[in-house]
Amino acid sequence: MNWLNEWRAGRIQDRQLLLLLLLITALAFFYGLGGAPLFDLDEGAFSEATRQMFVRGDFISPYVNNQPRFDKPILIYWLQAPSVWLFGVNEFAFRFPSALAAALWVAVVYRFVAQKMDRTTALVAGIIIATSLGVLGIGRAATADAVLNLLIAATMLDIFRYYQERRSVVLYRAFLWMGLGILTKGPVAILIPLAVSLMFFVSRREFVTWLKAVFNPVGLTIMLAVALPWYVIQYGREGDAFIQGFFFKHNLERFNSPMENHGGGLFYYALVIPLMVLPYTTLLLATLGRIREALRDERLLFLWLWFLFVFIFFSFSGTKLPHYVLYGLTPMFILMAVYRERVRGRVLLLLPALLFFLLLFFVPEIVAWIQPRVKDSYVAALLSAPGEAFGMGYRIMLGVAVAIVLFLLAEGRIPAWFKLLLAGCTSAVVFVAALTPAAGILQQAPIKQAALVARQLDEPVIMWRLNTPSFNVYSGKITEHRDPQAGEVVLTKTRHLAELPAYRLLYEQRGVALARVLPVGARQ
Repeated sequence: MNWLNEWRAGRIQDRQLLLLLLLITALAFFYGLGGAPLFDLDEGAFSEATRQMFVRGDFISPYVNNQPRFDKPILIYWLQAPSVWLFGVNEFAFRFPSALAAALWVAVVYRFVAQKMDRTTALVAGIIIATSLGVLGIGRAATADAVLNLLIAATMLDIFRYYQERRSVVLYRAFLWMGLGILTKGPVAILIPLAVSLMFFVSRREFVTWLKAVFNPVGLTIMLAVALPWYVIQYGREGDAFIQGFFFKHNLERFNSPMENHGGGLFYYALVIPLMVLPYTTLLLATLGRIREALRDERLLFLWLWFLFVFIFFSFSGTKLPHYVLYGLTPMFILMAVYRERVRGRVLLLLPALLFFLLLFFVPEIVAWIQPRVKDSYVAALLSAPGEAFGMGYRIMLGVAVAIVLFLLAEGRIPAWFKLLLAGCTSAVVFVAALTPAAGILQQAPIKQAALVARQLDEPVIMWRLNTPSFNVYSGKITEHRDPQAGEVVLTKTRHLAELPAYRLLYEQRGVALARVLPVGARQ
């Protein structure tokens, strides 16, 4: 095989890397995109808000169960809506905007690195982004995070372009991306570019240039023209409830204190980042050791400031979620591509991938061991059928993945950094074709099946002591959250059925029950 001989000789051609990048990007973000059920809470809530826009005929104010949803601004719903109109109400349609945003994220980074560094580094950076665990997670999720990461990356990279080129069109473009970012997730789309650019321009003794750029009237007009109208209209509709719900609760309070039990210590992200970049953890650690070199190259300095600001800022946030740190991982992915040849020990480079695949291979046994020890009966019930989620295909795929890494470990002549990319591509295939479908069956299959049963009923359903908005998407119903009354159909956890006076079971599987409440004394 000529290509294998070329790789063993250290000749990794750009056209081969380009082909690999195109193939893995398409597979990572689009293959089997609708294969797993929507995951609650986030995917279910975003998707249901978009579905209710069609039901209500209102494409301005997001609602879930006829209640305003102030969690996020409007752009993700505006992106999901045409996708649903085109593809129908299904998982693929709700996730397609995120997949497209993730692919564009890869393209934006590739173009920047190819311009400012070299094409090979650009291709490597693109492959690292497309195959890192954290990016795979948000790039295939029906949430706003992939879109926001694309827009933050586009903003930041254009800010650096403007610093070097001083072209007004580049600055205006950065303001455009910020305006769209504000429509995606709010103030964070301004905070990161503003803070990082200030530190960078000051370090270059260009504070006056920064001030002029920040207060550029044309740029500000572009940003406000994009972002402001929806906020004004939404405030006019919802009044102070919108200000309190979005700006105070979901922004200021989210930073000041943990929301929905999503807290963590000061070193939370120091532990999360190595997992988010799997299987490139060793390369990450090696790259962190090169931070002193940033002072010798303004490109590297900009990337380090970007990464460090996000890491430090969110480390002090009261609410912590793993994907927050992705706002600062784009520069780290580029830095990892820059330093790809600095780590030559193939064992250390490939060890995270091998351990990751071995762990996944034994997940069925781990689940079976954990399940009887889980105190929450609902969670224990969900975990009670690992055989249903992890079939023979799962085992075979993980076995092949382990074999690939062992082959790469034994192969001594292929450059270590390229073997790491191949392990990363293998990891992406495992995530898409094995891990995600299994997780969907384990966590969401009972909810989806209950919703499909409820869809056949010509009556409303009450949701009681359970919060799974994906049920609404699949059932096509709006559910009230309250105690059920006699004659009503209720979705709840199986353990709560005993609290009903009498009921007739319509569906029950792994801790999820759909039942009709009967009058007191009625025969079940």
